[in-house]
Amino acid sequence: MTETYSIIIFLSILFLFLGSGVWIGASLLITAIVGMFMFTSRPIGDAMAITIWSGQSSWTLTALPLFIWMGEILFRTRLSETLFKGLSPFLGKLPGGLLHVNIGASAIFAAISGSSAATVATVGKMSIPELRKRKYPEKMIIGTLSGAGTLGLLIPPSISMIIYGVTVNESIAQLFMASMIPGIALAACFMTYVIVWALISGQKFDEGKIGSFSKILTALLDLCPVLLLICAVIGSIYSGIATATEAAALGVIGSILLALYQKSLNFSAFTDSVLGAVKTTAMIMFILMGSSFLSLAMGFTGLPKALATTIVAWELSPYALIVILTIFYIVLGMFLDGISSIVLTMAVIEPMVRAAGFDMLWFGVYLMIVVEMAQITPPIGFNLFVLQGMTGKDLGYIARASMPMFFVMCAFVGVLVMVPELATWLPSVLK
Repeated sequence: MTETYSIIIFLSILFLFLGSGVWIGASLLITAIVGMFMFTSRPIGDAMAITIWSGQSSWTLTALPLFIWMGEILFRTRLSETLFKGLSPFLGKLPGGLLHVNIGASAIFAAISGSSAATVATVGKMSIPELRKRKYPEKMIIGTLSGAGTLGLLIPPSISMIIYGVTVNESIAQLFMASMIPGIALAACFMTYVIVWALISGQKFDEGKIGSFSKILTALLDLCPVLLLICAVIGSIYSGIATATEAAALGVIGSILLALYQKSLNFSAFTDSVLGAVKTTAMIMFILMGSSFLSLAMGFTGLPKALATTIVAWELSPYALIVILTIFYIVLGMFLDGISSIVLTMAVIEPMVRAAGFDMLWFGVYLMIVVEMAQITPPIGFNLFVLQGMTGKDLGYIARASMPMFFVMCAFVGVLVMVPELATWLPSVLK
C-alpha cells in the first residue's frame, strides 16, 4: 500500500473521531490501533504497553504537573491585582497608557504559570474592569490581552515547551534559555504596536504618574514577591543549581508561600488547585499517550521517512520550508489546541526539520510562536473562548480585535528567521 493511501486512511480515521467529538487522546489511540492492525502483525497490546510506558516514564515529564500546579495556585490568588498595581505607575506613562499593563502583566505571569489560557484569565479578570472604567477602547483591551496572553507558551517555564522537549529529546533547560530573549522581544513588539497605535490615533491615556518616592517604593514592593519567584524558578535552572523538575518543585513551594503572604490561600482554593492540576495533567498525558502510540503505528507504514524524503527531494530553501510549515501550523491550529498540534505532528515534522539542518532549539522557539498564533485564530482559539466568557462579546468581534496581534507575531516570525541568534545566543553562552 502506498504512502498516499496510508495518509488518507490515517487522516480519515483521525478526523472522523475528532469531528465526532471524541477526546483527542482517545482519537489518537484508536487511530493508532487501527493503523497497527492494518500495517503490522506485531501484537497490538504489547506494543501499546511498551510504547506508552517508555514515553510516560520520562523523568523530565515530572516537571509538567508541578508547573501546572504552580500556575493553578497563583490563578487563585490576588496576583493579577498585585501586578496591575505594581506595573501601572511605570508602564502607564507610555503612549497607550495602561494597555501596556495588559502586556507587562501577561509577560510576568507567563514566566510563572506556563499556560496561555491561565495568563489571559488571571490578568484579564483584573485589567478588563479597570480599563473599561477608564474608557479605554474595547478592541484594544481585548486585542492586547489576547495577544500578550499567548506569551504563556513562549516565556519559560512553558508547558508546551516541556512537551516539545520531551517529544524531540532536547534539553528542557536549553529550550527555556532559547525562548527567554524571543519571549521578551515579542512582548516588546506588542508594546511597540500599542505605542504606534496611540500615536497614530492621537488618543492619550496619561495615567502613569510615578509620583513620590513612597509611591515608587510601594509599587516595587508589590512586584517584589512575584519577581523573586520568577528569579528563583528561572534563575535556578539557568545557573545550573536545579533541573527543570527541581525548579518546578521550588516554584510550587514559592507559589504557596506567596499565596499565604497575600492571605488568599484557603483550604478550598488549595484543593481546587490540586484538582485543576490533576485534570489538566491527565488530559495532557492522555494526548501524549495517544500521540506516542500513533507515532509508532505511522512508523510501520514508512510514512514519516517517506514524507521527509519527499520534502528533501523538493530541494526547498530553508525559507520556503519555514513558510510552508508556518501556513501548515496556522491552519492546523484552527482546529486543534497547541499541545495537540505539537504532539500530533512532531513524528513527521522532526525528521524533515533535522534533514533541513535547522537547530532544534531555534525550531522549538519558532514552533511556540506559530502555535501561539493558533490560540487567537477561530474557530478553535482557546484564548478567544476565555475572553468571550470574560467580556460577553461574540467570537467574531474578539477575533477581529486580536488580528493586529496575530500580524505582529507573523512579523516576528520573519525577524526570528532572519536573526536566529535571538534564540541560539543565550543557550550557547550559558551552556
